[in-house]
Amino acid sequence: MDTQGLIFRAATREDVPAIVRLLADDPLGARREQDSVPLPADYYSAFEAIERDPNNELVVVEDAGHRIVGVLQMTFIPYLTYRGGWRALIEGVRVARDVRSSGIGRELFVWAIERAKDRGCHMVQLTSDKARVDAIRFYEALGFVASHEGMKLHLAGGT
Repeated sequence: MDTQGLIFRAATREDVPAIVRLLADDPLGARREQDSVPLPADYYSAFEAIERDPNNELVVVEDAGHRIVGVLQMTFIPYLTYRGGWRALIEGVRVARDVRSSGIGRELFVWAIERAKDRGCHMVQLTSDKARVDAIRFYEALGFVASHEGMKLHLAGGT
């Protein structure tokens, strides 16, 4: 696939169904997302919270035919460490199944890293489920290093 015609833009409310489809289209996402018509209202509430927060950006990638073929969320986090530096956290990365390994993911990360630099971040960080072996290999090829051991605690009542 030619990555020349890609458009990177802020997601809109109208994009939420396409984003949820991307998030649900893998074994892990299929267990935790609900790609249904209509979508659960929680997705729209989350979108509105992201849209209101100046330190969060939900970004989609459109191909030349205006189909959403990728998504990621960036959260910009101020820290006291690194002399009060900012970090960019990347989450919810997906590329449409039929265009994976075509360069879209790489272009999405090039864009995201430049966006982090524009926001004055000194670091970009992400987590990936250990079951996503191909994704981890992809991140390592981009220069990400597994320098820390990450942990999560799922809370009762959370979705």
